[in-house]
Amino acid sequence: MALVEVEAVSKSYARRAGFRTRLQAVVENVSLTIEAGETLGLVGESGSGKTTLARMILGLVTPTSGMIRVNGTDVARASAGELLKLRRQMQPVFQDPNGALNPRMKVLDLITEPWRIHNAWSPRVARMGAEGLGLEGIRMDATDLLHQVGMDGSALGRFPHEFSGGQRQRINIARALALRPKLLILDEPVSALDVSVGAQIVNLLQRLQRELGLTYLFISHSMPLVRYLSTRIAVMERGRLVEMGGAVALCAEPREAYTRQLLEATPELPVEG
Repeated sequence: MALVEVEAVSKSYARRAGFRTRLQAVVENVSLTIEAGETLGLVGESGSGKTTLARMILGLVTPTSGMIRVNGTDVARASAGELLKLRRQMQPVFQDPNGALNPRMKVLDLITEPWRIHNAWSPRVARMGAEGLGLEGIRMDATDLLHQVGMDGSALGRFPHEFSGGQRQRINIARALALRPKLLILDEPVSALDVSVGAQIVNLLQRLQRELGLTYLFISHSMPLVRYLSTRIAVMERGRLVEMGGAVALCAEPREAYTRQLLEATPELPVEG
């Protein structure tokens, strides 16, 4: 069974047109799967429905029709308790590293927030007991998360505005890893960064996937970037899934003119080979 199963999913919103209200489809009849351990690249221009589909997988938006299952659980029909448990298994990393972090919270509080929300112990405290380690154990686990993303524990006592955009995105990734999720949904995670900094984040994501066995849904408008990072690629145009296949084969011989346009529209990202 695939980790994520999307079956004939559509999402429409009511729009005013003069004196009438009509339904406008944002996602139309999309079906795809994401296998455990792979990276599925979801690519398309702005307005193609990529983010709406991602939000439906996360359970933040309810489909108009169709079904989404994550690890066998129907996301739209899950109870509040089931959905909370499911969200431990899937975490988002958003496009804007600035807006995703509360500017009034220090990095220690930001990284440990998932443990508080989900009433979960940090890994070291879970192994050795809350009484024996307490806050020091939580701080040590937060430091471990920073080390995983290439930062050190000196960041814990500082605020987001004291870091660069790339460092803030590393903090976002560290926070996403706190609950040891199976799936990361990466929504344009490098588009707000300089090209060289974005390349560093992409290489970090590759390393984390190898080390932690993560599964990625990687959303982008950049076909070269998606080709570099992904196992398979799904191409969306105006809410519809127009082409899907292995990353190498799809980019070498795209069937759709729209896919060819995406390949030609964005430059290569200077990432490590």
